[in-house]
Amino acid sequence: MLLVSTIALAQSPVGKWKTIDDETGEEKSIVEIYEKNGKIYGKIDQIIDPEEEDPICDECPTDDDRYKKKVIGMEIIRDLEKDGKEWDEGTVLDPEKGKIYDCKIWLEDENTLKLRGYVAFFYRTQTWYRVK
Repeated sequence: MLLVSTIALAQSPVGKWKTIDDETGEEKSIVEIYEKNGKIYGKIDQIIDPEEEDPICDECPTDDDRYKKKVIGMEIIRDLEKDGKEWDEGTVLDPEKGKIYDCKIWLEDENTLKLRGYVAFFYRTQTWYRVK
């Protein structure tokens, strides 16, 4: 029974992940991914840059509930649904640019998560690493 629950946990994105900027390669934040009402969500737990204390999302769309809110604790991933080996049909917010993208995530292995944000056929993919 313990082996079965360990395997299930290893195949889940639930947990804390270190985000890596796909353009600069820099570590940006720690995001906590969690399940709520059968869907996957993610919130910023920590910003890694010690000079960025707790910024405000000034760039968020003005009609979004996250506009002018603190970034730490902010829910940036919303409403992802399980679809085979992926979770999709949700959104991800880039608080620095204030853009909301369609989103999907999948696990490469138990410690490597891929997050893809996209608009139509244009997309960017980031690799995140599990925090132990």
